[in-house]
Amino acid sequence: MIGWRFGEYIPGKNEGSIFDRLLKLFQELLVHTSGDVSEALSWLTELDKEYGLTSKDYGMADFIQDLIDKGYIAQNEPQGGIFAPTAKMEVAIRQKALEDIFGQIKKSKRGNHSTKASGKGDETTSERRPYEFGDTLDKIAISESLRNAQINHGIDEFKLTNQDLEVHETYYQSQMSTVLMIDISHSMILYGEDRITPAKKVAMALSELITTRYPKDTLDIIVFGNDAWQIEIKDLPYLQVGPYHTNTIAGLELAMDLLRKRRNPNKQIFMITDGKPTCMKKGKRYYKNSFGLDRKIVNRTLNLATKCRKVQIPITTFMIARDPYLVRFVDQFTKANNGKAFYSSLKGLGEFIFMDYKNNKSKRHR
Repeated sequence: MIGWRFGEYIPGKNEGSIFDRLLKLFQELLVHTSGDVSEALSWLTELDKEYGLTSKDYGMADFIQDLIDKGYIAQNEPQGGIFAPTAKMEVAIRQKALEDIFGQIKKSKRGNHSTKASGKGDETTSERRPYEFGDTLDKIAISESLRNAQINHGIDEFKLTNQDLEVHETYYQSQMSTVLMIDISHSMILYGEDRITPAKKVAMALSELITTRYPKDTLDIIVFGNDAWQIEIKDLPYLQVGPYHTNTIAGLELAMDLLRKRRNPNKQIFMITDGKPTCMKKGKRYYKNSFGLDRKIVNRTLNLATKCRKVQIPITTFMIARDPYLVRFVDQFTKANNGKAFYSSLKGLGEFIFMDYKNNKSKRHR
C-alpha cells in the first residue's frame, strides 16, 4: 500500500544553518537601513532577544565573526574603521532580491528576448516548417525529415533530399535597452509608510535578472527627486529618500538622453513612483507645487510622454498609489505615451515588472 509518512515539524530544520537564516535577515535589514551595518546588527540583536534566533552554541558574536571571515562585511578605513558591506554582500543582496521577487520586438542584434516573429532565431518552438537555404543544421527535425524521405522515396530507394527536410521553428532573440527610474521624493516615506524599501528590492531584483539572464541587454538606473541623476547597480541597497519634490520631467529627460546613446532599436523605460510630478526646473530655479496637479508641470510631463512615443520608447509606470486624481494623471500620461500603467500594491510590484520584462513587452499582464 502506497502512503505518506509524516514526522514532527521542527522550525528551522530544513531552512539551512543558523548562519544562513541570520544572513537572510541581516541582508533584509541592510536594505532597510540603507547599508548601515551597525544599525542592522542592532536590529538583528533585538530580534534575537525576542524570537531566539541564535542558540547556546552559536551566538550573535559568532555570526558577526562569520560575516567578517566569509567576506560579507569589512572595516572601512576611510570612515574610521566602521564596518561596511563588501562587494560580495552587495551581490548576495541582489541575488536574494531576485529570489524573493522573481522566484516564480523588433529584430536587432541577437540577444535573449523572444519576439513574436518566427525565423532563424535561437529559441526552438513546437512548430516546424520546410527547410530553407541558410537554415542551420542543428535546427533540423531529424525524425520528421527521415519520415518524409521514407514517404517520398520508399524504403528500397531511400534517400534524403532538401525537399524532405523540416526544421524546428525558432523565435528571434533580440536585445533590449532599459532605463529604470526610481522616485526618491519625500512622499516615498510619507505618512509612516515605507515605500522606498520595496522599490529598492524590485530595482535590485530587476538589475540582477537582466545582468544574469539577459547579459546582452543594457540597463541604466536613475533616481529622481528635485533633479535626476544616474547611479550604479551597486548603489541600490543604499538609496535613501531625500527632502525632495518629484521632478518626473528631469527623470524622463535623463532617461531619453541615455537611451539616445544606445544603438539598439529596442528601448523602454520603467518608472517606479508613488506620486504626481510636483517640480520642474526653470533656468536655475525650481518651480514647485505640491498641492494638487499643477497644469504647467503636468503639461511638460505629458509633452515628454508624447515625445517618447514618437521615438518609440514605451514607458511602463508602476504607481504605488490608488488616489483617484493620481490615477487620472497616470491614465493621461499613459495615453500620451501609448505605454502601460500598473496601479500595484507594494506586494505585487515585483511580479508585474517580471511579467512585463519576461514577456518582451509584447503583452502586459495585469
